[in-house]
Amino acid sequence: MIEPPGRRERKKAATRQKIADAALRLFLERGYDDVGIRDVAAEADVAVTTLFSHFAAKEALVFEQDQGFERGLVRAVADRAPGEPLIPALRHEIHALVRHCTAPEAAPVRNLIEASPALREYEESMRLRHAESLAAVIAADLGVPETSTACRTIARFAIDAYSLAREAADPETAVDEIFRMIEAAWGASRLA
Repeated sequence: MIEPPGRRERKKAATRQKIADAALRLFLERGYDDVGIRDVAAEADVAVTTLFSHFAAKEALVFEQDQGFERGLVRAVADRAPGEPLIPALRHEIHALVRHCTAPEAAPVRNLIEASPALREYEESMRLRHAESLAAVIAADLGVPETSTACRTIARFAIDAYSLAREAADPETAVDEIFRMIEAAWGASRLA
């Protein structure tokens, strides 16, 4: 049974969300480059040090759901039922991510990211980190070294599937098409 978060954890989560909401509001109103950290802290009514205790960088304010996305990917592998195949579990999670990020209400944030070289660069580094976390959990699940080329490749393919599908005219169909190729590659590897 999962313990409900205590008062302290709930307060920290509420403060984090308040900061993220204030930042996004300001970024969408004024533009990412025209808003400073002090502006965000003032809008959220917190100290700059408090802001940095929740977010390591200005870019992280835009990607406040990053940790949740990464945990979802890891759980898709680690928490699947015994005997449940790996690739369909990953496809299911990537479908959820794509649906979330292609929903109409996500368009302003996507436009904000596309308009900023700093945010695009941060997103790319985030994707690489997600791929490494995913590769590690796949390798652990299979009992092979984390450096396994097959595990790292499938993880990168899954992360890239998200990006490619998000940009497609029909994202849901694109995820399925990409994952047919991933499944074929995984089946061809000696680890499948």
